[in-house]
Amino acid sequence: MWPVSMRTRNNVVETGREDGPVVLLAHGFGCDQNLWRLVVPALAEHYRVVLFDHTGAGRSDLSAWTPERYGTLDGYADDVLALCRELDLTDVVLVGHSVSAMIAVLAANREPARFAKLVLLTPSPRYLDDDGYRGGFSREDIDELLEALESNYLGWSAAMAPVIMGNPDRPELGEELTNSFCRTDPAIARVFARATFLSDNRADLAEVSVPTLVVQCAQDAIAPPEVGQFTHDRIAGSRLVTLDAIGHCPQLSAPGATAAAITAFVSGP
Repeated sequence: MWPVSMRTRNNVVETGREDGPVVLLAHGFGCDQNLWRLVVPALAEHYRVVLFDHTGAGRSDLSAWTPERYGTLDGYADDVLALCRELDLTDVVLVGHSVSAMIAVLAANREPARFAKLVLLTPSPRYLDDDGYRGGFSREDIDELLEALESNYLGWSAAMAPVIMGNPDRPELGEELTNSFCRTDPAIARVFARATFLSDNRADLAEVSVPTLVVQCAQDAIAPPEVGQFTHDRIAGSRLVTLDAIGHCPQLSAPGATAAAITAFVSGP
């Protein structure tokens, strides 16, 4: 299917216990696997941890990215499944952060037998407000966001990353996310942003048949508590954990609590 292996194409890195359950970590928009680094040591004590960069991000093979394949979240979900098949991963615990939470949902709905559990970290099935639904953004908000991103990506990154990260008293966190955004090719970021902020995966939640943990933060400018509650309510049998944390990236702002929530769910019944 690909001229190079998924392991090479998506910069797969493995660590932890070879005989442990597989935990596959999928990063969000504008990020790469490096943003998991603070939770990996705790997870690696118990699990075989597999990290990768989405096509177009980090150290992935940028030549494999096309706007046609990655103009929707489906292309990313297909990649997750292809990676699992190539590495022969089964009974996978798939942890998806932000937009990758919905990528995880799509992947698990297509091949539920491959996944043991899902962890949706600060998920949002739809960022746009709708009748009876609060996503956190009006259409005008999203249009302005996308317009700013397309006209001046570096400026947008510098302005938005601290908002996404939260924790203004810890500016180094916002700076790290800004730098991560700025390492992303602007042309790729524009397409991924549209796929992210204009997606609507609400109907996909009801199809999830894999045991699922929804993890949200007490304060999150991108995915407010109503969104986490909505996701939990629509996935039958799911669990909802609210971290005493601020921002959209608790794996950086509250890594201990994030790792503990994942470990308790993965190791529990």
